[in-house]
Amino acid sequence: MATLEIKLWWGKPTFFMTIINGKTKLLGVIGDPIGHTLSPPMHNAAIDALGLNYVYLPLPIATENLATAIAGLSAIDLEGFSVTIPHKLAIIPLLSQITEKARLVGAVNTVWRTETGWQGTNTDVDGFLAPLKSLDKDWSQVNPVILGNGGAARAVVVACAQLGCGEIHVVGRNQKKLDPFKESWANTSLYDLLEVHSWDELEGMLPTTELLINSTPIGMSPQGEQSPVELELLDLLPPSAIAYDLIYNPRPTKFLRLAQTRGIRIIDGLEMLVNQGAIALEIWLGQPVPVSVMREALLKQF
Repeated sequence: MATLEIKLWWGKPTFFMTIINGKTKLLGVIGDPIGHTLSPPMHNAAIDALGLNYVYLPLPIATENLATAIAGLSAIDLEGFSVTIPHKLAIIPLLSQITEKARLVGAVNTVWRTETGWQGTNTDVDGFLAPLKSLDKDWSQVNPVILGNGGAARAVVVACAQLGCGEIHVVGRNQKKLDPFKESWANTSLYDLLEVHSWDELEGMLPTTELLINSTPIGMSPQGEQSPVELELLDLLPPSAIAYDLIYNPRPTKFLRLAQTRGIRIIDGLEMLVNQGAIALEIWLGQPVPVSVMREALLKQF
């Protein structure tokens, strides 16, 4: 890939940067707001490492402009894009096709161009699974407990079903939201695997739980000193348990720090973030991508 040497007036080179030219292919991420996104440095680092003439850009798109913007992205030959809040659900009617995985989750986070129009999927499922697949566990004997019943929990439910877990337990604080969450899976193969529970049932579930997942925003920066589960409850987990937090900032979260003090294996949200992004980039580029380079680029942002 061509590079441009930038020099100061006395002729000493200071840094190199990729040239963006008339042949540069465009990728991006849409959302509102978009200023917080860590996707551009992660994706562009991998693109640079591969020596490809692509660039990945943040694209702020307000909700009321979504349909117009998607038509515009098609008109300018954008190759593909990531989707973040608040468009993951709203974009579905604007796509010509979505994968079964995206349909089950009820949200799209990755879109690419096809001959028949935009197609979408959800890479959060496989991004979540990536650090678990390398572990030596019989997942059919693991009954995960998912804290929270929002959009992130839906991706985790699909992922746990894909792992082969025999039962999947979702714990929430609002019973009025828990029942509709359960019923939303009624016409799927996951319905019989899924059980929903109120928060006061959590204590009795932990002694037999080998995978405890936080899908809530509790503990996310700037409220980094909060945890969805305190130490006395984490003490109930078996020694073989895994604590998995979807939050990646702070790193580690208080939830994971507490689990670590009890010798519990921990996984943080950075792994899910890196791997879901890598899967998306592989879709757009049609080739393997350097996950380690993407991880290092993200770590530098912290």
